[in-house]
Amino acid sequence: MSENVISAAQVKELRDKTGAPMMDCKKALTESKGSMDEAVTLLRKRGVSVAAKKADRATSEGAVADYIHAGGKIGVLVEVNCESDFVARTDDFKQLIHDIAMHIAAADPKFIKRDEVTPEAFEREKEIYRAQAAATGKPPAVVEKIVEGKMGKFYEEVCLYDQPFIKEQSTTIAQLIATAVGKLGENITVRRFARFKVGEATQTVAIAKPAEVAAE
Repeated sequence: MSENVISAAQVKELRDKTGAPMMDCKKALTESKGSMDEAVTLLRKRGVSVAAKKADRATSEGAVADYIHAGGKIGVLVEVNCESDFVARTDDFKQLIHDIAMHIAAADPKFIKRDEVTPEAFEREKEIYRAQAAATGKPPAVVEKIVEGKMGKFYEEVCLYDQPFIKEQSTTIAQLIATAVGKLGENITVRRFARFKVGEATQTVAIAKPAEVAAE
C-alpha cells in the first residue's frame, strides 16, 4: 500500500491509540503498508528510542498516585516523576500513574529495575536455578544457558519495568512508560512505590537507587 492511500481516518485512529504526532502516525502506517498493529509496534519501538534519548534529563516534578483493591485489602502508593508540573497535571500522565499503581497492586513487583535487584536476591535465585538444571544431568554449558533463561523470567516476575502490563500483556511497564515519554515529550521515571496487603507481616517498598534519585 503506498503512502497516498493511507487515509486520514487511519492516521486519526493510530493517533488516538498511541498519542503520537500525526506525521509520525502517517509514516508508521506507510512503512507498515497500512497494518495498524505493525504501525503501533513501530511507534512503540520509536518511543523506546525517544525515551533513551531523554533518560538523562532531570525529573524533579511528578505526582503520587494511590490505588486500593480487593475491598480495601490491597493498597499501593507510587511516585512517578517527570520534568515539568505542566506534564504532571495532564490527563495522560495521571492515567499513566494510575495504571502503574493498579499494576503494582496486581503484580506485586519487588524492585523497580533490574539494576536494583540486590546481589543477595540475584545470587540466591541463580544458585537455585543452577542446582535445578544440574540435577537433570545436562552438560555445564547447557546448564548455564538454562540458568540465563530462567533469570530472564525472574526479572519479569520481580522487576516492575520488566513485567508485562496487566492490561496489555504484550507490553512491558518499561514500554508503557516509553510510549508515554514519546507522547508527552518528557523523561518519566518511577521513583518509588509501597504495596500493602492486609495480614502480611511486611509490605513491598521499592525506591530508586540513590544515584538515580540524585540525578533527578
